[in-house]
Amino acid sequence: MPTLIVIAGPTASGKTSLAIRLAKYFSSEIISADSRQFYKGLDIGTAKPTKEQLSSVRHHFIDSHEISDPYNISDYETDALKKIEELFLKNEVVFLVGGSGLYIRAICHGINEIPGRDESIREKLIEMLDTYGIQALQNKIKELDAEYYNEVDLNNPHRLIRALEVCISSGQKYSSLRQAEIAPRPFNIIKIGLLLDREELYSRVENRVDEMISDGLVDEARSLLPFRNANALNTVGYKELFEFFDNNCTLEQAIDAIKKNTRNYAKRQMTWFRKEEGIKWFDPEDTKLIIKYLEDELSK
Repeated sequence: MPTLIVIAGPTASGKTSLAIRLAKYFSSEIISADSRQFYKGLDIGTAKPTKEQLSSVRHHFIDSHEISDPYNISDYETDALKKIEELFLKNEVVFLVGGSGLYIRAICHGINEIPGRDESIREKLIEMLDTYGIQALQNKIKELDAEYYNEVDLNNPHRLIRALEVCISSGQKYSSLRQAEIAPRPFNIIKIGLLLDREELYSRVENRVDEMISDGLVDEARSLLPFRNANALNTVGYKELFEFFDNNCTLEQAIDAIKKNTRNYAKRQMTWFRKEEGIKWFDPEDTKLIIKYLEDELSK
């Protein structure tokens, strides 16, 4: 039976490099499960694979959408499963790679139907944000869904509002509705997780942010200012620089905020992946050990 090999892990853990090494070894292709790398123009800030990396192994769902395109997890589940089916016609093995845990779960197991937008509730939540600040939304989500409170980016008002909208309209916890309703898949799944100790991971995060700044992240963010209200740009690496452009902080403060928020994001990613069943954890540099494990699993 064809097999989907998942490579998951926090930001800066080395997923892209490992995935390319493995895809070359198994003569396969890569499906991205990074919900920000879908968008054109978000290159440096999302740590997209380089042109050289993209030319060495075929990638899918990189630069697949315009920033202004509405694209949600249900769309991705449908599109990615269709692409995986196509790839299995010529490959016994396909790789799914990324740090967006919910998107990986959607492909592996499916997701529950989540209620659509409720404009009346949304308007009240936006009014709450405008009147009392983001802490009011944080307190409300902690009250209604403590599990999601511990996972979500608490400084992202879009996600807080969406979660509260669902909690209020459905009477259920947003985190419960997001849980997988396991759907059978016509392929085997092997999950690889990349594990680094916290000090090493945070050091990688710091170095990556410094490299992004050197590579031109400030100019990239400035070029995206016309789209700053798009949901795709409400993400670490861009929103902090928008604050700098608005003269709300210095560049040094913005860079420090990017590092801090990226560390926090990596911590949330690890919290998520540790809860996922069936992940076999490896050091990202243990390529030979990982290949041996995969070959053993594929031969069963």
